[in-house]
Amino acid sequence: MWAAQASPASIVVLSTRADLVTDGDALVEVVPPAGVAARDLRVAVDGRDVTDAFHVTGEGRVVGLVDGLRLGWNTLTVSVNQVARARLRVRNHPRGGPVFSGDQVTPWTCSTTERPSLGPAIDAQCNAPTSTRFVYRSTAGAFQPWTEGSPLPADVALLTRDDGPSLPYIVRIERGTMNRGIHEIAVVVDVTRPWTPWQPQPHWGRTLLLKYGGGTGQRYAQGTPSSVLDDDALRRGFVVATSSMLVNGQHANFVTAAETSLMLKEHVIETYGELRYTIGEGGSGGALLQYLIADAYPGILDGLRPTQDWPDSISGAYREFVDSGVVMTAIEASDLTYTDADRAAIGGFGGTNVTVFNTESRRVVDYIRPDDGTRCAGEASYDPVSNPGGVRCTFQDFMASVLGRDAEGRVPMPYDNVGVQYGLLAVLEGRLSVDQFVDVNVRAGGYDADGHWQPVRNRMDEALAARLYRTGQIVQGRGLARVPILAIRGTNNDDYHYPYRTVVMRRRLIAANGHADTHVYWIEPPPQAGVSTLDAMDRWLTAMAADRSADPLPVKVVRNRPADVTSGCWIAGAKVDDLARCEAVYPHEREPRTMAGDRGTIATMQCPLRPLVRATHPVTFTDAQWRRFETAFPEGVCDVSRPGVGEQPTIVWLTYEAGPGGEPLGLPPISEP
Repeated sequence: MWAAQASPASIVVLSTRADLVTDGDALVEVVPPAGVAARDLRVAVDGRDVTDAFHVTGEGRVVGLVDGLRLGWNTLTVSVNQVARARLRVRNHPRGGPVFSGDQVTPWTCSTTERPSLGPAIDAQCNAPTSTRFVYRSTAGAFQPWTEGSPLPADVALLTRDDGPSLPYIVRIERGTMNRGIHEIAVVVDVTRPWTPWQPQPHWGRTLLLKYGGGTGQRYAQGTPSSVLDDDALRRGFVVATSSMLVNGQHANFVTAAETSLMLKEHVIETYGELRYTIGEGGSGGALLQYLIADAYPGILDGLRPTQDWPDSISGAYREFVDSGVVMTAIEASDLTYTDADRAAIGGFGGTNVTVFNTESRRVVDYIRPDDGTRCAGEASYDPVSNPGGVRCTFQDFMASVLGRDAEGRVPMPYDNVGVQYGLLAVLEGRLSVDQFVDVNVRAGGYDADGHWQPVRNRMDEALAARLYRTGQIVQGRGLARVPILAIRGTNNDDYHYPYRTVVMRRRLIAANGHADTHVYWIEPPPQAGVSTLDAMDRWLTAMAADRSADPLPVKVVRNRPADVTSGCWIAGAKVDDLARCEAVYPHEREPRTMAGDRGTIATMQCPLRPLVRATHPVTFTDAQWRRFETAFPEGVCDVSRPGVGEQPTIVWLTYEAGPGGEPLGLPPISEP
């Protein structure tokens, strides 16, 4: 007879994946073997006893904050009576990163002395000592400074609690550094009660709101974070957190934003306790960061609250701004007359609106010019004469660790317009003459590696096109099936945040998942409507958490959407769910690639080509017009009936530690007997 083996213990890292731990500590749970009391456990890290770090919670769990982890791999061991019962390998990464984003861009200027100052940075990663300050919410509705230990102000607001007495509205704000950025974390605290990660503050709902900042920029500097003083979230019991690395206007690299988001979550868990869920929030560049992260790194965010949304950076603002520059340059070089209505027709912007075209064509330099005027790296910035080997201030060069460099050390432009028939739908709809259609396409060129106009169109390398899809630069929507999305859509077609983006996002969700039932959009609810996307998302995620079925997460997202959380608009102050009526009152226009005949998802980064055949072309040409039109497309025109060149599913959870292109991170380490 074989003797019965003793049951094993198990070890679980609660704060992050076991191989993605940062800053030398981790919140860990030990599950004792059957019949073994917690007091009989011994926990060690590479032979160093850390048993005293563990505590038995009110639910009987054994949880501890293990610190002193060395960089690289560590082994946690649980033993009983000097016999090992469980082992878990844990990999610790530097506080300053990177974790999975690959080589960090350099040089990097620290901002730790900007107010409120953390003092001088202590290393090249711009780390600095963490500071804490407090504010209170006044009865007049403003946040005011408060010194810990001083008497509470007479005008401090009170928060009512379901499970206890009212709580003075005091907010603790931590300011510190991680991943070369500056972060802030705010939460309402009862200053009379200490807390631990296993015995958290009573007002905290174990929920986290991550704020993402808008814009697009490539600063080779630490930058500054957005505000975390969000009254709606704080009074509801959320921790509100952000980092300068989550401000797209400073650091437009969604992989480092995903990495920083994960590190922030880890730190919140280690400081305040385990999370029920994490919600993202932000507009414009902050919206596209949410989409990109949730699609390529599922699990970091549990719900999205985008406003002024773009589907992503490259198939959104980057390509559209370059297209606008191409078209406007062609028009301005023409001897034909193009009215504002003609220009708007080519862009799809409606009526006589050229505001979007004008703005976008001017801003193309922000993305593709290595000497864009920002001097992104200070004296180290590129200058074609005085510093040709300097830091190139382009969007793509800021993504070098993901996209890779060419033989000249530059990151190629992720842009292709060979075969694109600008204004095709406009001429078919009778809004553009055939002469103008021919003329704009003959004159349409592109931009060279330094962002200067060239008469020939841009051809992207096929390997780069494939890399854009593989690495998640193009949001396709498969990962978004796992998260509720509640978007606020605008109505202003005169701004480049026009509402067509929401339409495109829904088309991508349908193409990827067969439906867009995880996506709800509200068309600009007025303040007096009294609606809160945070409240709606809170109820949606709470219902999902209560769903204990074995069904996959995408099913739970759809099934648990609250009945009153539906897409719609507000007309005369009242919510309207009839989307056709909403569209009639708040119409949307289109964009240049749609007007060029692209698929509704406008996710084709490099189109396959087909021969240009007059007999099958939908436009009727004169012989002279056709001869001229042929010169614009010697290789043919886009074949939109076929997938884009290199189009493929996104590979989730890529790590760029081994270089550009990325490799799947794989399964996390698990506890072994």
